[in-house]
Amino acid sequence: MGRIRLFTTSLGSPDRPALLLVHGWGGDGREWSPHAEALAEEFRVVVPDLRGHGRSEVPDEGNTPVEMADDLAALVETLGTGPVVAVGHSMGVQVVNLLAVRHPDLVRSVVALDPAHGAHGAEVDGIPGRLAEYRKHGARAAAEFVAGAFSDQAPPGLRTAHVRTILGTPDHVIAQAYAGMYTDPEAVGVRPHSEAYLRRRTQPALTVWTAAEMAAWERSTLHVTGSRVEHWPGVGHYVHEERPEDTVRLIREWATGE
Repeated sequence: MGRIRLFTTSLGSPDRPALLLVHGWGGDGREWSPHAEALAEEFRVVVPDLRGHGRSEVPDEGNTPVEMADDLAALVETLGTGPVVAVGHSMGVQVVNLLAVRHPDLVRSVVALDPAHGAHGAEVDGIPGRLAEYRKHGARAAAEFVAGAFSDQAPPGLRTAHVRTILGTPDHVIAQAYAGMYTDPEAVGVRPHSEAYLRRRTQPALTVWTAAEMAAWERSTLHVTGSRVEHWPGVGHYVHEERPEDTVRLIREWATGE
């Protein structure tokens, strides 16, 4: 499938090391706005809207993490940033890890925030039913998931902002992206497939999980020197927005090696 037009913004000097900030399912690059402003003091910060999301082109087919990763490879090559520190949230973690595996020369390292991989047990059992709902009701069904993805400490308005954003995402994109994460032949969201593709990642990675069990599991997959996993308890799925200052500090320290 040919590459498509991505809406992308870039902050900071083109001469600085590059960060690529990638949103998740049903989101868009606006959720990275405070992080991008803060990090642009030291880095070139590139923030795309993934295909089918935000202000980017909406194909009829192929709205999957694999295609999204290849889109980002074309973007990085076009911008001439050199290898990036690829930062992803949720589905965006699948995208940046696939970018790292499929285009290793374009990725220096990965930062993964509450990934949409490693699914097991009851979560896997529920995937067919959820996919059926997304195929039938699209964004309306997805909005129910998003509404429940925040902690009591989430900033006012954050839940409403994400519900509005996902309701604006085309229904077919919602369903195709979910299938692309979990049920398509190339999907890497279910634990055995996640482990297989994580073994193929050659770059160091920093992963943040909100669930202790998931953090322990991912620690068992680490094989690249310098990689590590952190557990942030008491925070919702949108960790980067519930704890923006901590996220900026984490990315900055990781990217500079401090």
